Amino acid sequence: MSKARVPWKAVLGGSVGNMVEWYDWFVYSSFAVYFAASFFPDGNDTAKLLNTAAIFAVGFFMRPLGGWLLGRYADRKGRKAALTLTVTLMSASALLIAIAPTYESVGYFGALVLVVARLLQGLSVGGEYAASATYLTEATPRGRRGFASSFQYVSMTAGQLVGLGLQIILQNTMTKEALNSYGWRIPFVVGAVAAAVVFYLRRSLLETEAYDEEERETSQGRGTIAELLAHKKEALLVIALTMGGTVAYYTYTTYLTKYLSNTAGLAKETATLVSFSALFIFMCLQPLAGGLSDRIGRRPLLITFGIGSMVGTVPLMTALGGVQGFGGGLALSLIGLIIVTGYTSINAVVKAELFPTHVRALGVALPYAIANALFGGTAEYVALWFKDSGIESGFFWYVSGCAAVSLIVYLTMRETRDAALSRAERSTAESVPTRV
Repeated sequence: MSKARVPWKAVLGGSVGNMVEWYDWFVYSSFAVYFAASFFPDGNDTAKLLNTAAIFAVGFFMRPLGGWLLGRYADRKGRKAALTLTVTLMSASALLIAIAPTYESVGYFGALVLVVARLLQGLSVGGEYAASATYLTEATPRGRRGFASSFQYVSMTAGQLVGLGLQIILQNTMTKEALNSYGWRIPFVVGAVAAAVVFYLRRSLLETEAYDEEERETSQGRGTIAELLAHKKEALLVIALTMGGTVAYYTYTTYLTKYLSNTAGLAKETATLVSFSALFIFMCLQPLAGGLSDRIGRRPLLITFGIGSMVGTVPLMTALGGVQGFGGGLALSLIGLIIVTGYTSINAVVKAELFPTHVRALGVALPYAIANALFGGTAEYVALWFKDSGIESGFFWYVSGCAAVSLIVYLTMRETRDAALSRAERSTAESVPTRV
């Protein structure tokens, strides 16, 4: 492996903002069990969760637009500028949710405010993923990119852990009535303030060498759909390789707490603690797997994930539905998250390595956002729909089927580990033996 140093300042700058973005994104899901009743009339609890999950999914359908607009912006104005803009949008959307009126006071208008906030979040995250993935990949020398880019999911998971940790604190310091009434607003206020702080942090980041080099050489065609269509094979590859990974990821992260509570019958506090513990270990695994990919390549990890998710989802989810306590829930959740690590630790760098600099951010953003709108954002809704229809196990087979499709892609795609992202890397390509 290359002895090049990891640029920790760049990794920290990109990751900390990403953490706040995903804290706000995931806190909506983790606190839905408390605020669902605030925006919909009395009725079946599963139906209320189904409604909030539908609004959660709405944000994902905004991601393709965000991927296009902010991916284009990142390719034309720079990675730093895009990172600053996305965190600004996320701060505004979190604040909007924090002040949203309830059904009791204004009827369904409160739910409409939630929808608008989720649209803004979707727009922001649609560009954040690509800007962060592209920045982390370009700012790191070849041979360390897998390790450095894995911190994208470290930061994403850290954001979720902060949200879950705050939920645990509030559960133990506030009554259930207080949480349902106003306590759920607290994490959204925290998210809005934190995003404002990160805005100033990201302003001090340096632009990547690869982008500066491209900006000097050409100003035409950067970040355009026409240029992306010139790489349509890579764009379709991003959609296909994301399909199985994003469904599995959201199954074992955002949906897991509800599943353990709503199906297994665990107390909400126990289900939350299971998710927190499992996600903390999952977060620590990301750099290890990313560093491993720098040694053995990206494809072996992706293939391992594909096989594990295709074969293991049905028995794992079935077993999770019958767990009796914390220990069993944690052990089974960890098995699922270890499998998912084969995808999460390197998916960002793989996508960035597929495209040339002048269309890299858009090439990552738009296809990835489309895949998430179709599969990731709907995963929780599909799961609850199967449950509400009395055939919950159908969702397990759905996840396995998505993984099977992605596995075919992993088996046939090219290895990207040694891709040259800048002129300096291209100039030394012939002097470094290509590894297979």
